[in-house]
Amino acid sequence: MARIILGVTGSVAAIRTPALYSALRAGGHSVRVVATEPALYFFDPAELGPGDPSGGPLYCDADEWPGPRYRRDDLVLHIVFRQWADLLIVAPLDANTLAKFALGLADNFLTCVFRAWDFARPVILAPAMNTLMWRSPATRRHLRQLLDDRGDGRAGDSWTLDEAADVFARHSPRLVLIPPQAKRLACGDVGVGAMAEVATLAEAVRLWAEQAPQP
Repeated sequence: MARIILGVTGSVAAIRTPALYSALRAGGHSVRVVATEPALYFFDPAELGPGDPSGGPLYCDADEWPGPRYRRDDLVLHIVFRQWADLLIVAPLDANTLAKFALGLADNFLTCVFRAWDFARPVILAPAMNTLMWRSPATRRHLRQLLDDRGDGRAGDSWTLDEAADVFARHSPRLVLIPPQAKRLACGDVGVGAMAEVATLAEAVRLWAEQAPQP
């Protein structure tokens, strides 16, 4: 099956990381979790279990450059991961990391992986944030920037956030957007912003993994 990087960012939805990791592993995939530092507030890495023979399962910013000083021929881990993986899924994708992806910032392990990614291979993005953060004009602007960078140039500018997933599917099919769902959020607000269900994300990965080249 596929080799998958599961990127996890600092949304409350990161509490679902152990469940999503287990679901992906149950599908027979090899999974490495790359978590931002804020993401670690929301789940216990011990819940992920021992990982697989390739290592891990959890990698953080400190793993990128573990030695006291860089030495020539040291591994550049975000490049190693890019070369290893068939698919990148970022779930949850918080507002801050979406902005970084859109602007090309690469200030942590995960954003370096995304910046260095070979977009001939699929990326699945599953945003999760407060409703007003999702509905902010900045969110659509950042999604539009990703489309401009990675799409076919024909998406236009008339689509809404409610249409964003379909627009990505038509104009940037290897950059998959799985939109947030409407429900009562962790903050108590009710509206769109909760990460898609684990089963939905696992199914999206399964569909794309079937297309991954076999080792």
